[in-house]
Amino acid sequence: MAENGETPQNDAAQQANPVKMQILGQFIRDMSFENILAQKALKVEGRPAISVQVALDAKKRAEDHQFEVATKVKVESKSESGEQTLFILELDYAGVFLIENVPDEQMHPFLMIECPRMLFPFLRRVVHDVTRDGGFPPLNLDNIDFVQLYRQDMARRAEAQQSAAAVN
Repeated sequence: MAENGETPQNDAAQQANPVKMQILGQFIRDMSFENILAQKALKVEGRPAISVQVALDAKKRAEDHQFEVATKVKVESKSESGEQTLFILELDYAGVFLIENVPDEQMHPFLMIECPRMLFPFLRRVVHDVTRDGGFPPLNLDNIDFVQLYRQDMARRAEAQQSAAAVN
């Protein structure tokens, strides 16, 4: 066995066929920015409370080895008291990837972790620009731990399956 716990044959096979990932394109699939502060002529003082929700989606495309991965972000800004909504930004940002030499059992985590990680700087820039152009200080999203997000989603799915099995 090799030091990393893999057999020499597996290690040689991985070196002969390295993982290939290429971003073929990226785009905003859907976006909505609602500036409630301006619409209702609200006056707000203090520091706003920002909440960010993230969801991921991936699907196989008709072309060989191509996948579409989307990161959906909902950002809501409320007054410090939480009584007034200042703005709501919903962004569905997607990328088309060419992915080769990833084993089938590793493809789902690869799509839900590595692909969103590659798109995140671009998504962050869109959020920054839209909030700035919408009349607010530019919002710089914190880094997202896509591994933790994936684990939470898998735990939620397992819990839902257990609940469904208990009902039946």
